[in-house]
Amino acid sequence: MAMSHETVTVFGMEVQAKFRYTPSLVFFVAANAAVSACSVVLLLLPSSASKLAARLLLMADVVLGMVLTGAIAAARAMSDLGKNGNSHAGWMAICDQVPVFCDRVRAALIAGSVAIVLYYLMLMYSIYILPLFP
Repeated sequence: MAMSHETVTVFGMEVQAKFRYTPSLVFFVAANAAVSACSVVLLLLPSSASKLAARLLLMADVVLGMVLTGAIAAARAMSDLGKNGNSHAGWMAICDQVPVFCDRVRAALIAGSVAIVLYYLMLMYSIYILPLFP
C-alpha cells in the first residue's frame, strides 16, 4: 500500500493519486506496521513466560486483530468509493483515471485480508493451547 502512487494527466491537468491523501489508507499502513512490529516483539519474548504474561499477550493479540480488522474495513470502504464513486454525494470514480494506483491498493487489500485470516487462525491456536486455569 505504501508504494501506491500514480500521476496522470486529465484534461491537461496533472493529477496525483497517493495513499497518503486518504486517511483510511494511511491508517491501514500504520496499523499493519504497528501490528507487525508488535508481533516481532512478541515472537522475541521467551516462551517460558508466566501464565499471566501469556494471557496478557493473548489479550494484546486480540486487540491487535481488532485494529487490523478495522483498518482493512476502512481501507476497503475507500477502495470501493474509488472504484464505484458515489452518485448521491456527487463523487466520481477515480479508478478509470489511475488504474495502477487502484490495482496496487486492491492487491494490498487482498494481502491484508489473507493476513488477517492467518492472524486469527494463529490467535485461535494460541487460545487452544493456553491452559484456562492456573
